[in-house]
Amino acid sequence: MGRAMALAFARAGADISIGSLLADKENMKVGGELSFLPGRDELQAARGEIERLGVRCLALGLDVTETESVQAFCDTTIAELGKIDILANAAGITAEHAISGHSEALWRKVMSVNVDGAFRTIRLALPGMIERKWGRIINIASTAASVGAATSGAYCASKAALVGLSRCVALEGAPYGVTCNAISPGWTDTNFGRDWMSDIAVVQEKRSGEEYIADAEQANPQGRLIQVEEVAALALYLCREEALAMTMQDLTLSGGSLW
Repeated sequence: MGRAMALAFARAGADISIGSLLADKENMKVGGELSFLPGRDELQAARGEIERLGVRCLALGLDVTETESVQAFCDTTIAELGKIDILANAAGITAEHAISGHSEALWRKVMSVNVDGAFRTIRLALPGMIERKWGRIINIASTAASVGAATSGAYCASKAALVGLSRCVALEGAPYGVTCNAISPGWTDTNFGRDWMSDIAVVQEKRSGEEYIADAEQANPQGRLIQVEEVAALALYLCREEALAMTMQDLTLSGGSLW
């Protein structure tokens, strides 16, 4: 979703700075978490794709759980590109575990990425937006912010908290032309989403991931998974001048599905 948003912003003429936790830091993972970590080659390939659209692009390693990493990312972006007008937070992980017996380390890791990570980036980007009296902040939440699942307590709680954070930031920025919204997709056709569904299928239901994904598609009122381009199109609209009144919202993209 982050890559799709970056490409959409680039097509509209924005210079881009993309950051991701990379596969070479995978040894930092807490047991039980599920995430998708690209390699440096994949990050640079995304940079090349963006630059071919005629804009500048930075591609940096970024760990949103580390204040120093977030600070370095923002400092480099401002030094190279001049300012941060649009901030899109798409970093996210999940963990499939009941609350009974849930390790505190795993709980804190999910919260640190999904909620605290957005707080860290917003805290650095928001003051400049307020000073310039223009800014757009988009947080990728989830339908899980509004519903529950017995084995997704950390994920559901973190996404609900992210929606709450988005509302507070929207009110802080409102007098200065800064908007903040959450986008809450349902099951989305990404490597991360497919890995997550496959993990549920194999570990919890003792069946194949392909069967689970097919059932998820069939259960959706539109009979499909959400596409990343749909998330990107909504994010791009939120950056338009005509979308100034659209703030403090949790915008669901689910094809009519509750989850």
